[in-house]
Amino acid sequence: MGSFIIDMKRKFTEKLVKWKNNNIDQPLMVIGARQTGKTYILKKFCENYFEKHIYINFEEEREYLAFFEESLNPDKIINKIEIFRGEKIDTDKTVIFFDEIQISERVITSLKYFNESPVRYKIVCAGSLLGVAINRSGSSFPAGKVYIEKLFPMDFEEFLLASGETLLNDEISESFRKFKQMSDPIHKKALNLYRHYLCVGGMPAAVLEYVKKDKDLMLFDRAVHSNIIFSYIADMAKYTTGSQAVKTNQIYNSIPAQLAKENKKFSYKLVEEKAKKESYETAINWLLSSGLLLKSIKVELPQIPLSAYQRPNYFKLFLSDVGLLAALSKLNFNEIILETSMIYRGILTENYIAQNFASKNIDLYYWESNSMAEIDFLINIDGNVIPVEVKSSDNTKSKSLNSYIDKFNPEYSIRISTKNFGYDKKIKSLPLYAMHLLKQ
Repeated sequence: MGSFIIDMKRKFTEKLVKWKNNNIDQPLMVIGARQTGKTYILKKFCENYFEKHIYINFEEEREYLAFFEESLNPDKIINKIEIFRGEKIDTDKTVIFFDEIQISERVITSLKYFNESPVRYKIVCAGSLLGVAINRSGSSFPAGKVYIEKLFPMDFEEFLLASGETLLNDEISESFRKFKQMSDPIHKKALNLYRHYLCVGGMPAAVLEYVKKDKDLMLFDRAVHSNIIFSYIADMAKYTTGSQAVKTNQIYNSIPAQLAKENKKFSYKLVEEKAKKESYETAINWLLSSGLLLKSIKVELPQIPLSAYQRPNYFKLFLSDVGLLAALSKLNFNEIILETSMIYRGILTENYIAQNFASKNIDLYYWESNSMAEIDFLINIDGNVIPVEVKSSDNTKSKSLNSYIDKFNPEYSIRISTKNFGYDKKIKSLPLYAMHLLKQ
């Protein structure tokens, strides 16, 4: 399967090329949850877009940390690296990749000085828990001196391309662009692959396993998901202290139950019977900073800017990857493919949408009216608040959306479901498999 790994294209590469062309004086920092492919994609970028590259992993090669402890002067650091490696570095042609930099605040701080140096050093860096490190370091973080991009799991389009479904992907894009219906057999094929995506998710190791097994879910080794979740829990124990590690684990494991209930607002009582916000706030923030969870906040009034009308104590939490959610929920693949599980309807579909919005840097908000009506997501499109209703089936009757339309009269509404493309009474119907195209 070596050729598959080489051909595993990520749209994220476009952001890296943009940095190279426009902002290369600033060190590039890629953040995101563990095992989303940061190291892999940056290594390929360094190999394909630069004449020479140097890779330093601070987790595996801790001796390099001494050079940053001795001095934050870029020239001195590079000189020590040259002596240690026994080779001169041509800074005009060479990009230097610092990996696992979250283990050293000195390395993170040094990025400021690399940015300010008259020598045009080309620096890229990554780390599994950089979001946590950024929050922890506070004022010492070189804000404004670093070009930050966040990497998310592969979306459905990348899943299709990895699966060899280029023609289907092109057809979905064309149908979205013209907003025309797909032919029924192709529509059904796309929906089936979407359900496969709910099972597999977008973690690169899981997508690779799916393709290795000829896209046969019965042969898919679910240990791939278990191992990723285990590594997350290990990080919680390693990078949090004492009782916080336990609380972080409790929060993470409670997500399936949180999303399975009718009112998906996060409930501390589902974590522990007498749990209080004050005891678990730090744990939630750690999980959000590490990229393992996504947060959607309730707004009282759907007006621009949505952030001005948010109620921070009312929120939902989603997992960063829908495949991991299926694994953590212990859902059988047949339940997902055949749509026999009510839990599937309540959990996976909404998480899939949240994951897609987050990957496009769209803030997550929802609206609720006295627990009588709820709109799953509100998004800002061209200065308009657009309600987005999510349905896991083709049953698209909705009192909530009608109630919202009567009350706020939006420019139009979006309904995402298993139905084909369509437009009726100012409601745009978007099939679930075309979700990644929204807001292009």
